[in-house]
Amino acid sequence: MVVNLIQALYDPLRPLPQPNDRAFYEQALVEIHSFEIASQVYYLLKQRGQLEQTPLFFQRSLEQKFTEVLYQNMFIKNQTVQIMEKFDESEIQMIPLKGVLFAETYFGHIGARWTSDIDLLIKPSDLERAILAVKSLGYTIEEECVASHFHWSFSKRIPGSLIPLTVELHWDLLKANTSQFNVNELWDQAARLEPYRFIQQLSEFHTFYMICLHGWRHNMSSLKYFIDIIQLIYYLKDRVAYMRLFEIAAAHKTYKRISRTLSIVYREFPQLEKIVSLPIEQKSNLWWDYNAIRDSNSRSFKHYLNCLVFHLMDFDAWKHGLVGVIEWMLPSKAAIGYELGRHDKGNLLLLDYLRLYKKRVLNLIRTIRINKTL
Repeated sequence: MVVNLIQALYDPLRPLPQPNDRAFYEQALVEIHSFEIASQVYYLLKQRGQLEQTPLFFQRSLEQKFTEVLYQNMFIKNQTVQIMEKFDESEIQMIPLKGVLFAETYFGHIGARWTSDIDLLIKPSDLERAILAVKSLGYTIEEECVASHFHWSFSKRIPGSLIPLTVELHWDLLKANTSQFNVNELWDQAARLEPYRFIQQLSEFHTFYMICLHGWRHNMSSLKYFIDIIQLIYYLKDRVAYMRLFEIAAAHKTYKRISRTLSIVYREFPQLEKIVSLPIEQKSNLWWDYNAIRDSNSRSFKHYLNCLVFHLMDFDAWKHGLVGVIEWMLPSKAAIGYELGRHDKGNLLLLDYLRLYKKRVLNLIRTIRINKTL
């Protein structure tokens, strides 16, 4: 349902649902809060002068969440600036990824996109110094680093918050041995971020590439990944440079990931063709299902086909697909926690695997039962 609202936000020819359609806006709010996109929807409505065309209860709910996000992002920006100053002082090269800088640059407001942590790209040779730098700022809660992954997380307790603030130090954007992605290209085309000497900002091209890969890595499991990509397309327009993107993706062995991700976005939001045409044949068997991400009880066999494609077939080389399958069958402790929906790390790994497999089997059985009753 909220897809219709987002389509209207990006298409001036599509009217918003009538404000007296309370059932629509109530259900839209449920989905908006579930996908954590209240700040994006609020800011887009406000920016387009359409907020008053929605019911008052809808406006107030969005405004309350936007205010919460604004204050949180202001705090995270303050912490980000401290880290950038520390890295610059220590002569450590770094590129901020996503976060408040992305919100300010591409959405136009610090509160226009919810941010929960701080993602930084560093060079592998600077990893040890970067760890010392973030620890000196209080980020001393260290998560287990998985050798095949491309980031290391450090957190610190925040007064008044039950959830610690996390800094993720990335030295790549994809797991090892799943592509031929060359992260050095990002560094070569990044520009210096004023007023710093060693802090850089991703080029527009690589920002779009990164956001597409980020959405794929999360299997487009939330509308927030769609909004990120859509917002960039509207912001960049013809600067998206699709032909260059697909040429580089083919060289990096990420072509299937990028093409399928964009095909899903364009299928759900066909008005994007009026902004920048997607120069590839869009397949009909994408398997991605909106109902499955909106409601886990609505998952069909299409959802499991989507998971199969994601873990096995979204790779340009068979050896990369094999690594993807192994990662799915034997995920890291952090990945298990993400899939199980919890953050504690104290359990035995074997018990975590048993809980994970139990959840997957029960979800499959539930799907079989639901489809039998249809």
